[in-house]
Amino acid sequence: MNLVDKLCKFSQDSAERLTEKQMMWHEGRYFVILLSFVVGLCSGIAAVILKYAIAFVKEFVVDNFAYQDYNILLLISPAIGILISLLLVRYFIKDNLGHGITKILHAISQNGSSLKKHHSYASIITSSFTIGFGGSVGAEAPIALTGACLGSNIGKFFRLDYKTITLLMACGAAGGIAGVFKAPIAGMIFTLEILMLNITLASIIPLLVSAITATSVTFFFHGKNVEFSSELATSFTLHDIPFYILFGIFTGIVALTFTRSLWFFEKKIALVKNPYVKWIVGSLFLGILIFFFPPLYGEGYGTIENLLSGDIWKIFEGSPLAMLGNGQEIILLTLFALGIIIFKPFATATTTGAGGVGGTFAPSLFLGGVCGFFFVSVLHYVGADNLSIPCFTLVGMAGVMSGVMHAPLTSIFLIAEITNGYELLVPLMIVATVSHVTMSYFEPNSIYTKPLADKGELLTHERDKAVLTLMHLDRVIETEFTVVRSDQTLGQLVSAISKSSRNLFPVVSSKGELIGVVSLNDIRSIMFNQEMYETTYVRDIMTIPPALIRSEETMESVMQKFESTGAWNLPVVQGHRYVGFVSKSKIFSVYRRVLSHVSYE
Repeated sequence: MNLVDKLCKFSQDSAERLTEKQMMWHEGRYFVILLSFVVGLCSGIAAVILKYAIAFVKEFVVDNFAYQDYNILLLISPAIGILISLLLVRYFIKDNLGHGITKILHAISQNGSSLKKHHSYASIITSSFTIGFGGSVGAEAPIALTGACLGSNIGKFFRLDYKTITLLMACGAAGGIAGVFKAPIAGMIFTLEILMLNITLASIIPLLVSAITATSVTFFFHGKNVEFSSELATSFTLHDIPFYILFGIFTGIVALTFTRSLWFFEKKIALVKNPYVKWIVGSLFLGILIFFFPPLYGEGYGTIENLLSGDIWKIFEGSPLAMLGNGQEIILLTLFALGIIIFKPFATATTTGAGGVGGTFAPSLFLGGVCGFFFVSVLHYVGADNLSIPCFTLVGMAGVMSGVMHAPLTSIFLIAEITNGYELLVPLMIVATVSHVTMSYFEPNSIYTKPLADKGELLTHERDKAVLTLMHLDRVIETEFTVVRSDQTLGQLVSAISKSSRNLFPVVSSKGELIGVVSLNDIRSIMFNQEMYETTYVRDIMTIPPALIRSEETMESVMQKFESTGAWNLPVVQGHRYVGFVSKSKIFSVYRRVLSHVSYE
């Protein structure tokens, strides 16, 4: 071999080794960590853009109204913002943005972790107008959807597999939450509790990288100040534990009421088909609520800041109800807080139902803060004067959020991070846990997961159920069975058997409806008796299957039928028409393939 040939061979071998290393890098964990950094960076920038956009729109709205026209602003401003969002969604985005977190969960369980590209900007634009003009929703679910969409599309760009794209989606959601709150721990835990991502070493590092990166981006643009700051005059003491337990039960009940009221009102609004009628009715109702209860305007974070700073009277500003005091302002203020607690779910539901875009993070935090003030005010009347309004405001935020979202850990660390309230860590744990247990007793699903759970489309931390949810019935249906009619003779059946490789034969009527099944084992004793070929009909020897599988059933329901009947094959029908068969062996084969496809270990 001459020198030129040696150089060519060396060059070819080097190229092959380089290609192999590139593939290993592309498929390895370091490449995923690099992508999680990119996703976190993009999510953090998106969170900053969203915060600036909401602040810009809000400032524009407020600057164009004189203070004496404040009540008029409350009446018409939210309607304008919702209308802008409605028109953008209807004529430009042309897609139902819906509840952001629910859409992420649906994409993971039913759509291969794929989100449309417009979700990377649509929620930011529409929620900015909705919230900036005073819609009674939050920006956190839209930014989570934006981050998840960025992660999904980055993963698809590099043609990664399902489990890696899902991980990048979770990184994006974690980055969005971490960025908008400057709370990296809460952002990471959010994906584990609410998105139900299984925690492994392969997933925890990318999530941390993304959350920390997004938080750092927010720190760069907004500084290190926390969302809410409070100088706590009193600290946690052991004799306050009974009050915190009682308060946890109270916030759990409030969370249950909020969740069910939201579902009820959204269903009622959905009955109205004309979107502009929805906008008129919803905006009118929302305007009236905000007119009497100004704290329902926007995210409500200003009200929380007033409660934490001790300026409780400011929550009364702008409300015509303030004139009803007559020397009983404290009682009236307590009743005012109760009114806010009662009407907040309706304000949130009318905002989204009328066409606005936003989430329930901020409403649950706001509601929890007001619950803290109301709870302490009521106990003050019975002699418990040592309870602190700022303390209960903070733990109330965690309590209601824990109940509404079924996420006690997320709520604990979120409140601790956004308030620097780590000295209240024990009360936060008590209230969040008790609230979660109270809520779960009455409602096993969160505000995000119930729509999917009702359809059997919810992924959970239970691996068996998760894999069954990812499996689809149409992927395990086998159709290569020879169909026979009930009026055919045994001779015709034997002829069909000779041409078939299967030992099951679905029996259908003249309309294609399944009426029975013939098994080769059932006719083995007579199939060679030619005297019966013309006198015996299929309808005489067929059997009724132990169960039928409907084409719209979930895989969990299918497995329950296999377990209850002990069958190895069951027919599938659509309506009454025969579709095919499902076998246990096929299900187990697909199950193993899906399990290996989604496992992070």
